[in-house]
Amino acid sequence: MPDIASFIQQFAILVIPVLSAITMHELAHGYTAYLLGDPTAKNAGRLTLNPIKHLDPVGTIALFLIKIGWAKPVPINAAYFTNQRQGLILVSVAGPATNFVLAVVFALLFHLLSVLLYTSAGAAALPVLEPLLYMCQAGVLINIGLGVFNLLPVPPLDGSNILAGILPPHLAQAFLKHSTYGFIILILLLVTGGAQKVIIPIIYGMGGFLVPL
Repeated sequence: MPDIASFIQQFAILVIPVLSAITMHELAHGYTAYLLGDPTAKNAGRLTLNPIKHLDPVGTIALFLIKIGWAKPVPINAAYFTNQRQGLILVSVAGPATNFVLAVVFALLFHLLSVLLYTSAGAAALPVLEPLLYMCQAGVLINIGLGVFNLLPVPPLDGSNILAGILPPHLAQAFLKHSTYGFIILILLLVTGGAQKVIIPIIYGMGGFLVPL
């Protein structure tokens, strides 16, 4: 019974940070593409704050368990962009950048709530404020994790599109030609712990700069 209670408590703390991180990440991709002239995400109903539209079951579970995960990719058609390479870079950067902004927002909320604890009203509201502080900490770590993980230059992550946009065209084509193996590489990195060994120190390093851990 204590284990179930602990799981429910942890789930309650993580659910808002996880859903907001995933939703805003994908919405940022779709909305940036829309601003650049691509209506594909809008037509697919993906320019929405409804998290169900953006959830990838495996990626969401991974976010809950290891604070590293992914969402269901927003459909993008680069043919609508005036400059396709530049457009793909901007759309790809938008998701992780949004997560880093959200991490800062959660950190600011954490510090605001911490100040409230030192007031008489805050001390009385400790049973409410304490879970909110943990939620804000989780929001910082999860958003940094999602942002950093998606910057890995492994297809189909955002980092692969950013790298392809930066590379000279002939090198970008050669790189993208092997994109079908990207998901296999990604799974291997996660299963072997290679991704975690690189990313988790970054998560806690950046997170520790924003909030006490």
